[in-house]
Amino acid sequence: MKIKTFGMAVLLLAGASGAQAQSFDISDIRVEGLQRVSAASVFNAFPVSANDQVSESELAAAARELFETGLFEDVSLAREGDVLVIQVVERPTISQLNINGNEQISEDDLRQGLTEAGLAEGEVLQLSTLEEMERELEGVYQSQGRYSAGIETDVEEIDEGRVRVNIDINEGEVAKIRQINIVGNEAFDDETLLDIFELEDSPGLLFGWFSNDEYSREALGGDIERLRSYYLDRGYVNFDVTSTQVSIGEDKSEIFITLNVDEGQQYRVGDVRFSGDLEIGEQEARDLLTIERGEIFSRQDLNTSTEALRQRLGAEGFAFAEVEGVPEVADDGETVDMVINVDPGQRAYVRRIEFVGNTTTDDEVLRREMIQMEGAPASTDSITQSRQRLERLGFFSQVEVDTERVPGEQDKLDVTYNVEEQPSGSVSASVGFSQSAGGVNFGFTDPYWTLDGISRGYNVFYRETDYEDSDISTYSTDSFGAGINFGYPISELSRLNFGASAEDTTVKTYSDTASEIRRYVEDEGDNAQTLKLDANWTRNNLNRGIMPTAGNYQRVSIEAGAPGSDTQYYKASARAQQLFALNDAWSLKFTGDVGYADTVGDDPYPFYENFYAGGLGSVRGFTSNTLGQATTPSSEGGRDRTLGGNVLMEGSAEVIFPLPFVEDQNSLQASLFLDAGNTFLSSCYDVLDEDANRQECESGVDLGDLRYSAGLGLSWLTPVGPLTFAVAEPLNDESGDDTQFFQFALGQSF
Repeated sequence: MKIKTFGMAVLLLAGASGAQAQSFDISDIRVEGLQRVSAASVFNAFPVSANDQVSESELAAAARELFETGLFEDVSLAREGDVLVIQVVERPTISQLNINGNEQISEDDLRQGLTEAGLAEGEVLQLSTLEEMERELEGVYQSQGRYSAGIETDVEEIDEGRVRVNIDINEGEVAKIRQINIVGNEAFDDETLLDIFELEDSPGLLFGWFSNDEYSREALGGDIERLRSYYLDRGYVNFDVTSTQVSIGEDKSEIFITLNVDEGQQYRVGDVRFSGDLEIGEQEARDLLTIERGEIFSRQDLNTSTEALRQRLGAEGFAFAEVEGVPEVADDGETVDMVINVDPGQRAYVRRIEFVGNTTTDDEVLRREMIQMEGAPASTDSITQSRQRLERLGFFSQVEVDTERVPGEQDKLDVTYNVEEQPSGSVSASVGFSQSAGGVNFGFTDPYWTLDGISRGYNVFYRETDYEDSDISTYSTDSFGAGINFGYPISELSRLNFGASAEDTTVKTYSDTASEIRRYVEDEGDNAQTLKLDANWTRNNLNRGIMPTAGNYQRVSIEAGAPGSDTQYYKASARAQQLFALNDAWSLKFTGDVGYADTVGDDPYPFYENFYAGGLGSVRGFTSNTLGQATTPSSEGGRDRTLGGNVLMEGSAEVIFPLPFVEDQNSLQASLFLDAGNTFLSSCYDVLDEDANRQECESGVDLGDLRYSAGLGLSWLTPVGPLTFAVAEPLNDESGDDTQFFQFALGQSF
């Protein structure tokens, strides 16, 4: 009798009489037809052994198990006396596997997926697996909105037992969204709600290139969540998307989406109460909330409130506090009561603080910036402020902090600061030489001269400066001196600095030196010895030390020539900078600088101490240090230049934006800018008597004389420090102004 079951053939041959046997004792088992599969593999999968007594049904079940291994195309059982013969036809193995037509999914990813499914070169070919692969791969493409995608497979016999499998993929095009319908909305019209969606329908021909009308299941899910948040933030606590229908056009190139919504009722906030252990005063907790009784309920405000309370508990050492806000519809049916459940957990302590990534910066340098101490209660504020202090050092392009509970100790955690070092372009001790300055400077600063953060620094210098070489003016100076300075931290963000230096300056004039300079040297002499005293206050709340994108910075400084010096003067200046982060990549930046200087007494202010304007860091598009009142040229020739001025006014507005195809945006910063500024003289310098009728100086501050420029700036953090470029166009330059379209500098950022 021959039995066929799921492609199996079981043939039982009774003895010589040919009578059907209901059961028999197996004395031996023989396997026929094996080529590549081992006999051991057959015996391991066949649940019948020699010396067993079996029935036809048991043999059929055993043959089925052997067939389900997927190794054979056919399995037949025969009886020769007391010997059971297993006759098999092996499935072919895959000798070659070719994939064609794929672009959206890489061949490596496809082959990895096929291998995991059992389709790979050297494996036994199973047609059922091949068919399942076709369905799953089509599903992958359909999840991308490629409903016209198709998979075709072809199996070619190479020789006996070996085949070539060809997989041809037609990925098709992403289906376009033809229409999005929202059904059931009454509080808000379709246009308002569709503006929330990232997906768009029927974008039109003019701006269709910039639209997002390609359907994907993930994008639709995100839009549904945005729609839900929109309603929940406007009081519709019970809003629900009851159903979603996605229909495909006949040619599978168009998608029609219908969302059925149930808006429910709009609720206002009723009572706000706390549940659990606050650990802080209830009034302080209420002051942190942004939700108030009578206002329209907003889930965003509720989340903001609970996060503020969680942060406050974290500052008290409850680093793992859990705060959850639950809206409950009140009995009046028109309001929802806010129940804020607070579980502070145990107060946590910091066991260990570690630093990772600082290959050139010593741990000591980082550890002294820590406000959070080991062994102290873990304060989220202190941990965050410590990270900000590391960022402001300017040594690191990125600083991230991780907190992790100590296994087995619920009240302890470890804090790890992961830093990525960058070239800062500045060192605390330096020796330098400059061709334009022609001098040498040695300086050293110890930022932690004392453990509480008092700094001490000193410098010794000698400078030969020829201002004609840099096209600023027509004189040169020789200066040498030494100084010392101290810095005192007065708060987390603010610092006071004091310094004193002794300086000897000699002015050299030439035949073409301006008349104002020659008259000053004639009246005051060509040498001055000055004891300079200076002080400044700084407050730094920028998010990074180099190329910041958020925060603010203020600096106020004053310098004076001490009594007994050859030049007695004072010089005050202030700088303010504010950056607003629009998102993770875009920022607005505003900068302002003002300065005023004068002498104590009737002597003229030393012209070589004036403010200068123009160039990078000032008004870009104008040559560095060239803005201001023109001097009176010598009667022997020369050109009009400037002495700067004792009054400075500068300002800048910038839009910082990300550059495409740049992975590390922290190392490259681009901006569009508008600059304004100039220097002014509160009183004109005297000139030589013979040049009095040629002087054209106008004293005083005239805002109409401000110079403006606009352009594009780029700062790049190179291995030797920041490299800054600017292309700028002056907007109101006048005759005699020195302009530069392209400017760059090393060691300076905007």
